[in-house]
Amino acid sequence: MIYCPECDNNLDIDEEGIDEGEIVSCAECGSDFEVVTINPVELKPVEEAAYEEEDEEEAEDGDYS
Repeated sequence: MIYCPECDNNLDIDEEGIDEGEIVSCAECGSDFEVVTINPVELKPVEEAAYEEEDEEEAEDGDYS
């Protein structure tokens, strides 16, 4: 079983049917999560993942404007 990291609700997701990078949503609290790893299943809030990607892009090209 996979539980929502925000509200601990059962996300009712088939662990064998998900892939890394997939976005899953919690029906209880409405939070969206990206599947970071599948064995074991690790979820990261979508907003957090988006901010990290922006930071990495800025660091690669050296442009912080």
